[in-house]
Amino acid sequence: MNFDLNSINVILPLLLQGLKVTVIASTGAVIVAIALGLLIAILRRSAGRVLRLAIDSVVTIVRSTPLLVQLYLLFYVLPLYGPAMSPMTTGILGLGIHYCAYLSEVFRAGIDAVPKGQWEAAIALQFNRFQTWRRLIIPQVVRIVLPQVGNYFISIYKHSSLLATITVVEILGTTLNYAGETFRYFEAFTLLGIIYFIVGFSLSRTVGYLERRLA
Repeated sequence: MNFDLNSINVILPLLLQGLKVTVIASTGAVIVAIALGLLIAILRRSAGRVLRLAIDSVVTIVRSTPLLVQLYLLFYVLPLYGPAMSPMTTGILGLGIHYCAYLSEVFRAGIDAVPKGQWEAAIALQFNRFQTWRRLIIPQVVRIVLPQVGNYFISIYKHSSLLATITVVEILGTTLNYAGETFRYFEAFTLLGIIYFIVGFSLSRTVGYLERRLA
């Protein structure tokens, strides 16, 4: 099949609409992953032995099973025994829960990198536990782990294509729908690859810039 340049005028607006959905899903998943990952890292340091063992077990299970399987469980199995969620909500939670297991290790390493003297300073200033984390530790951890979090954001952006398997019409889902209706697979997937590259390359350059600034 020859590449039809005229079809780009039809495909491009559709893919840009799908890209908006991809960006929304990726951003939402990053927020969930950061919030849960930081919470897990703090609990691993502060909670009792039983709770730490339970958290470690859940994190191990999440990291040892494929993201696609987890999305299927949330979308097709969970509604049989619990609340049903929209495809977008399921996708955001699925991506966020999967990557929070990895980000929890990033935050744990960031917490360990905070000098011991900072904890001692908090005691000297008579900070309670909440004040110690909020005013002293977390601001330093954010600066330490920001480049690594940026790299995981890129991974989440690329893996958001799996949301097409649970009927989220993001950029890949839009491409599949258009190609299935028109049989213009060559044009659709070529343009899809170009868009993925442009956005992914821009994100990687941004992360590199932040890494240099925070070095």
